[in-house]
Amino acid sequence: MARFLIATWPFSGHLFPQISVATALRARGHEVAFYTGGRACDLLAEEGFTTFPFRRVDENAVYALIDEIEQKPVGWRAPGLFSNVLRRWLIDTVPSQVADLQAVIAAWAPDAIASDPSMWAPAVVLRETTRIPVAISSFLIGSLIPGPDAPPWGMGLPSPRGPRTRLVSSAVDRATSLLASGLRRRVDEVRAIYGLRPLGRSVPALTADLPLYLVPSIPELDYNRRDLPPSVHYVGPCVWNKRRAEAPPAWLEALPADRPIVHVTEGTIHRRDPFVLRAAAKGLAQLPVHALLTTGPQRHPRDVDLGPLAPNVQVEQWVSHADLLPFCSALVTTGGAGTVMASLQAGVPLVIVPTHWDKPDNAQRVVEAGAGVRLAPGRCTPERLREAVEELLWDPHYRASARRLARELADRPGPDGAAALLETLVGAAGAHTPATTHAHPHSADHVTAVPSIDGAVPDVATAHARPIGAVASARR
Repeated sequence: MARFLIATWPFSGHLFPQISVATALRARGHEVAFYTGGRACDLLAEEGFTTFPFRRVDENAVYALIDEIEQKPVGWRAPGLFSNVLRRWLIDTVPSQVADLQAVIAAWAPDAIASDPSMWAPAVVLRETTRIPVAISSFLIGSLIPGPDAPPWGMGLPSPRGPRTRLVSSAVDRATSLLASGLRRRVDEVRAIYGLRPLGRSVPALTADLPLYLVPSIPELDYNRRDLPPSVHYVGPCVWNKRRAEAPPAWLEALPADRPIVHVTEGTIHRRDPFVLRAAAKGLAQLPVHALLTTGPQRHPRDVDLGPLAPNVQVEQWVSHADLLPFCSALVTTGGAGTVMASLQAGVPLVIVPTHWDKPDNAQRVVEAGAGVRLAPGRCTPERLREAVEELLWDPHYRASARRLARELADRPGPDGAAALLETLVGAAGAHTPATTHAHPHSADHVTAVPSIDGAVPDVATAHARPIGAVASARR
């Protein structure tokens, strides 16, 4: 038996895949604990997991940073503000993460840490200041490790396969790398607090050195990359989206069987104008389909003004995709990784109207795999959304591609395969031995005493790094 600590942000899209992996680890006889935000504690307690909530990390401040982006109107562009939010979230929280995790390590002695790729303390600091192996357990559809087989991350660019796309990818990569110099300096300033050398590269590039990088997807949805280290494993869907105590809603059985069911969702953190739901409510009213719109757990249907609803349009707050998707012929979404993977796992083609974060990339991956249509947010009118849904429903190519991907996803080992790979970090026997905090052997001359968990967290919030231009600037 070994002890695995899962370090993740409490956002549902980050947390739910980790719950699936944690459940598999526990089924294999291991102890599992979470380091995450307090908002996830009740859910994790229901699932029977030990949780170490944030102490030094200001969870409310992080949610405010995310909301700062999420509440911007469609079509909003302000790269400087966007990069500032990323710096304050990903980098400036690292010392607080380290202080929290030092306390967890002292109290619980994990044998390995599986980290959300956007929680940087384990990879940036702890892998070198402790002897605890660190792995990436991703919630994203593709690997963030940069390389020539993938476009710069965050913009939804096509894969660099032909001369033109390679030229575009290379040019954008050079530009974003230049703009990212301030972000890289910022990371090095944080590492210097702990006596660690400058990285000389981005954090995503650094993760190529970790012993294990789990991707809950398949190679085809990551451009069939051949430029990744052998530590990267595509384990297939790690989907968890239903609490054990919840029964399917009664209205599922009342869905009409004589017409296609089209599900429309804007995800779990969309708080801006419900432009996709509004376009669907109007556009799909003119099709021989049953449109099932969900507002998400963060918004009650009565608070979302969609105007008069046609008889074939139904609005609910939330339903588990595991329960709903078997009824569906198409799904319309803003492109969150969890929703996209759940849809493909069910063999349901998608219309993706990508907004922020990884969503443009998710849309491009689905389009290149032939399983969906991408519609720009600025073009999401009722008419264009209706045309996109019609294309999915009446062209059998999309359904065939989605079902092919579903078969390929089903052939992957999923959470149990992820758990088996994580076991390799602690040896075949998996026997628990208390972890201790030491300098990494390759950096012993460069590690100073780590600040006490009872002392003040080092202040790195003073902004003196140059803002970068976009999410993709973190690549190199």
